[in-house]
Amino acid sequence: MKNLHFKDFFWNSELTSTGGYDAIIQYLNDGKRTCKELEDFMKARASVEEKYAKDLLGLSKKVCGHNEMNTLKRSLDVFKLQTENVSLSHLQLAQSLREEAKKLEEFREKQKEARKKIEQQMDALHKQKSSQFKKTMDSKKTYEQKCRDKEEADQNVNRNANTNNPKHMEKLNSKAQQAKQNAEDADRLYQQNVSTLGKIRDDWLKEHVKACSIFENQSTERINFLRNAVWTHLNQLSQQCVTCDELYEEVRKSLEQCDIQDDIEHFVNLRRTGEKPPAPVAYENFYSGQRSPTGAPPNRLPPPVVRRPLPEPTHTRDDAVYSMVQDAGYSVIQY
Repeated sequence: MKNLHFKDFFWNSELTSTGGYDAIIQYLNDGKRTCKELEDFMKARASVEEKYAKDLLGLSKKVCGHNEMNTLKRSLDVFKLQTENVSLSHLQLAQSLREEAKKLEEFREKQKEARKKIEQQMDALHKQKSSQFKKTMDSKKTYEQKCRDKEEADQNVNRNANTNNPKHMEKLNSKAQQAKQNAEDADRLYQQNVSTLGKIRDDWLKEHVKACSIFENQSTERINFLRNAVWTHLNQLSQQCVTCDELYEEVRKSLEQCDIQDDIEHFVNLRRTGEKPPAPVAYENFYSGQRSPTGAPPNRLPPPVVRRPLPEPTHTRDDAVYSMVQDAGYSVIQY
């Protein structure tokens, strides 16, 4: 399939029309806008990576497993260290993205300057072509009008050929001669303008083809540059993932060395306080002062309480009367 090119498909049937050229310029402006949008995207992504890196760095400084010991402590230390390294790798990614954005900016400015010269030259040619075309059309109208004036003057001479007024005929012949001269002058001016317009058109054609080739090359370069920029961006993100995974792998390796039983034994050996439990607490009887050898209270009742005998009553008139019952262990004192 034949390749399509700008120079073959952006012409117009009207000499003064710039529709094809304007379509190319619009396409270039859209491409420039895309470059700026991708550049802004890179800068924004760099800011995101930088903020994430700083937050992650702050997180890696927080206390985590400070009171832990032995192999698990080493694993947690590696975990914090690699978290810090991950944050530093994201800072590096942010810097790389800003460098890529800078390259995009420089590329965009370079194309802008190259386009500016071509556009200024083409704009000048368009104005010159339009001005000369207008001048040529005006001279054509003047030429046509002078030709009609000449024909009218010649007809007047022919109509009055048999007149007996020599002065009138002389006057008509003079007008016809003047009209002929004016028509010839207008014809020469018209031809000159057509010739000038032709040269301007030839120059414009050459410059238009040249501009189309330059603009097409710029577009090709821009598309290739943007494609490579995005490709590089994705490679950077993929490499970041690989780097993070490698750093996290160090944590996994450290965790593989974390021995649960070893940590338990380490704690036991480091903080051991004794191998014998405390002796049982012995029961101590409040009354007997005896201590049970096992410490548990004996399974028996306390010793009986010795009661004092009641005093013998003395009967007087004013004394209280004691009533006695059959049960010797029961007494009621009545006042």
